[in-house]
Amino acid sequence: MYIAEFIDGPLEGQIDSRALVRGKHAPRISMVAAVGGLESVFWYDEVDERDLNGQRRVRYAFDKGESDPVDTEVEPL
Repeated sequence: MYIAEFIDGPLEGQIDSRALVRGKHAPRISMVAAVGGLESVFWYDEVDERDLNGQRRVRYAFDKGESDPVDTEVEPL
């Protein structure tokens, strides 16, 4: 397991526990959240990774061009 940290975009400041695949984290991830009552897909790309108290943490930046548009408050699903 590792912790994904969202550093910008609609999920800024949120974290998510994710499974490692073959011992590695994903360099690109998608997240689904509710925007105005509708499901939206947001894409995030890896910025860096670090170890914090024995736990792997990976920071991700928002890919606005590949994500659904956002102009209202986001609620994680």
